[in-house]
Amino acid sequence: MSPIFDCRDEAQLLTGMRQARQAIARGELVVIPTDTVYGVAADAFDHEAVARLLAAKGRGRQSPPPVLVAGVTTLRALVAEVPEPVERLVEEFWPGGLTIVLPAQPSLSWDLGETRGTVAVRMPAHRIALELLEETGPLAVSSANLTGMAAGITAEDARDMLKDSVAVYLGDGPSKTGVPSTIIDATSLVGGTEPRVRVLRDGAVTREQLRGVLGDLLEPDPGSEPDPGSDAEPAPAPEAREPDRS
Repeated sequence: MSPIFDCRDEAQLLTGMRQARQAIARGELVVIPTDTVYGVAADAFDHEAVARLLAAKGRGRQSPPPVLVAGVTTLRALVAEVPEPVERLVEEFWPGGLTIVLPAQPSLSWDLGETRGTVAVRMPAHRIALELLEETGPLAVSSANLTGMAAGITAEDARDMLKDSVAVYLGDGPSKTGVPSTIIDATSLVGGTEPRVRVLRDGAVTREQLRGVLGDLLEPDPGSEPDPGSDAEPAPAPEAREPDRS
């Protein structure tokens, strides 16, 4: 059975991180703790590893995983443009529980699934995840569970579901919140005629917090007065069909 390394123990942390780096380099899967729920990770630029991640969860290409990054510099390398409102969101909520969907940098050679030219990016607020990201580069990360089951909030939860499809499990105790990230679609801010940020999934960052940064650029809250321009839909994003839980 694939090992769990308790990263609260310094000796296990060092061994687990080394094995996790090696597993990612071999195109294998690793379960990591984040500030939301546990995630199952693969090299974002290894299309076979990403396919392995989706297969382990029982998902298809129509549900591409988000990408976790170690900082804003990597975000800029992955997306076509970082609009000024997104700059403000990143300054306010990263690292943290906000996933932002933007048009992907078209020159990148990767295959995350049926993304429709977009990528969902987040910087987690967790020391182990960030340390691994610094060493491996961007990771495709989906919640550590089988599709249709609750997201794992411990490494043991994750292993009970994903078993030996994952090479290494890094544990850090129960997830601090167990609340998934909020996912927003900001694609229409890049060249869109009707700039408007949509909330694809409510989560760790509230709509009230988002509105405090975005103002009227955020879509109206559910049940509020319809917006006159709401017939104009921004470009579809991967999470608009089936939100990921990381």
